[in-house]
Amino acid sequence: MQIVDMDQSLGDAALLAREDVARLLAARTHDPFAVLGRHEGRRLLWLPWALRAHVGPQRIAATRVGKTGLFSCPDAGLAAHPDVEWEDAAGRPRRCVDPWNFGSQIGELDLHLFAEGRHWHVYRHLGASLREIDGIAGTLFATWAPNAERVSVVGDFNAWDGRCHPLRVRGSSGVWELFLPGVGAGALYKFEIRARDGGIAVKTDPYGRRFEQRPATAAVVTGPTAYDWGDSAWLAARRTRDWLRAPLSVYEVHLGSWQRAPGGGFLGYRELAARIADHALALGFTHIELMPITEHPLDESWGYQATGYFAPTSRFGSPDDFRFFVDHCHRCGLGVLLDWVPAHFPRDAHALARFDGTALYEHADPQRGEHRDWGTLIYDYGRHEVRNFLLASANFWLEEFHVDGLRVDAVASMLYLDYSREPGDWSPNENGGRENLEAVHFLRELNALTHGLHPGTLTLAEESTAWPQVTRPVDQGGLGFSMKWSMGWMHDTLRYLARDPVHRHFHHQELSFGMLYAFSENFQLPLSHDEVVHGKRSLVAKMPGDSWQRHANLRLLYAWQFTYPGTKLLFMGGEFAQEREWSHARSLDWERLEDPLARGTLALLSDLNALYRDTPALHANDFEPEGFRWIDCHDAAHAALSYVRLAGAQYRVVVLNFTPVVRRDYRIGVPCAGEWLEVLNTDSRHYGGTDVGNGGRVLATAIPHLGEPYSISLTLPPLGAVLLAPVRD
Repeated sequence: MQIVDMDQSLGDAALLAREDVARLLAARTHDPFAVLGRHEGRRLLWLPWALRAHVGPQRIAATRVGKTGLFSCPDAGLAAHPDVEWEDAAGRPRRCVDPWNFGSQIGELDLHLFAEGRHWHVYRHLGASLREIDGIAGTLFATWAPNAERVSVVGDFNAWDGRCHPLRVRGSSGVWELFLPGVGAGALYKFEIRARDGGIAVKTDPYGRRFEQRPATAAVVTGPTAYDWGDSAWLAARRTRDWLRAPLSVYEVHLGSWQRAPGGGFLGYRELAARIADHALALGFTHIELMPITEHPLDESWGYQATGYFAPTSRFGSPDDFRFFVDHCHRCGLGVLLDWVPAHFPRDAHALARFDGTALYEHADPQRGEHRDWGTLIYDYGRHEVRNFLLASANFWLEEFHVDGLRVDAVASMLYLDYSREPGDWSPNENGGRENLEAVHFLRELNALTHGLHPGTLTLAEESTAWPQVTRPVDQGGLGFSMKWSMGWMHDTLRYLARDPVHRHFHHQELSFGMLYAFSENFQLPLSHDEVVHGKRSLVAKMPGDSWQRHANLRLLYAWQFTYPGTKLLFMGGEFAQEREWSHARSLDWERLEDPLARGTLALLSDLNALYRDTPALHANDFEPEGFRWIDCHDAAHAALSYVRLAGAQYRVVVLNFTPVVRRDYRIGVPCAGEWLEVLNTDSRHYGGTDVGNGGRVLATAIPHLGEPYSISLTLPPLGAVLLAPVRD
């Protein structure tokens, strides 16, 4: 630090002539401590609003330096951190603790780890952190802005005046910090940043842990939580859970539109916790997945354009309210996954875009720093501090809020340099390829970090291409995700079921093709929010035919999903055959449950979840070819499929009829003799069907058929599926 000669003979004119003083007065300083505080027997104060000031219990008069906001007084007898009493321009008395004598608070090791991109708890230092220093309570404000000329913290404690509290930069780290005594929890703040070109921007805190409700964008100083968690048993079981062989059935939820308050407003985290948990558990789901609840300014973005990567959105309450949400779910036996978006961020002027006047969090090159599809910006994954920002965010949600995993959005857009780009609009990597090597490194580090620090948690990739080994371990050359959405299964299935049944036999391969790659990754079968918006219609509305046929097709879809290899995901509203497309701006159509067909769909989904969860043959080998065997995948003429799901010696046989024609005396091969029980029939009257079936039990005889040693003659219900189990089980 440059120390200014402050002996008491130095006059105002000489002091004001110094360059560092001139920079302070012009609000361009990178080190206010070089001027302010205790220097050679004199105390210099910075009070831009003050008419007069007194320092310490002795009420030593401070003298204004020229016509500036600088005040000077003798240092003799003053405490290290004296109180300052002053009057503002309106003559109102003010009081503060002089902030210009506190040392640096962020350790050199913390700065070193951050610069290397390896500080998993950097959010405890950057942002706003309540601290007590030398017995004085206040808040440490810190941010990373390496290309700024000056950074100030502004807030409701200094009338949002960027002259008042400039931060000092910590060497070449690009980290700026200032401890402000007297600023406590609940204070609103932002950072005012002067770029080197002279432009000034007021930015919200990238590491803010709470924000005002939109449209306001200030961060809120938040203290350490005192929340009393009650989910220790859940967390202990999670650490040893063999998720590769356990059932995973996920209910995807958008908190703002699952259910609304009577006046149309949002329900809070605490109220939603009980309602959603009760509903999901009654239906047999093992987890819920929340669409992004990281803070975001625009409801219409559904949370996918986040501005607060360390804060649950204030739309539904406080951070502790969200802790209650997760805790309540865990106590009830329900896991919580979060949709998390490291693929892009919005251009909002108050947020990350050109944070310090330069392309800092984003790539400067628009070929790598801008999304053509969404008009958003792409993170610079090669920059250590940016990568650390994202990795620390992932760790934050798992550690601070006990969430059970992260679903990573838009992974395909991260992996390819030419994603949604025309020739000439992208440049190859150093090896001449189209792979984004920096993003690949980031994703591997993300998965190694989360799985290493939080055993039993999951990461799930929305990845729609043939990128190899998305779900294989990092040390084996994979990306390291736990699971990957099977977009191929989803698209093929929905395209097939949207066809009139009379034409389905021409497209039989759309259903059978997926088994060629079903075990190349750990797949999850998604029927997500993306499939019920933007004119795509709701799931039941996609189906052909009259109302009964559409609901029968939907039941058939769910039977296919829950008996096909892979974990399951269903977006809210699908459980009761929501007719209208989903809208973020209104509640689900719960009145649909007055329709018997909707109640039948709900009952079927509950039974499917129970069978999937309680039957090892339906989940224990979801990612292994040993868990599946076709009986007949070639019966295009009848638009029918049959297969065996198995775990060891436990068998379940599934037969699906994708036409409205009842198939009598339909013979299929089965792996064992004796009686078989029809444990599920989607055409049951309990689900809204016509009750066509097999009377509960059928007998397998020693007639070999299609490679199986025994066979059964069945009646296949119209647009229906049956699930058979040997009575011996």
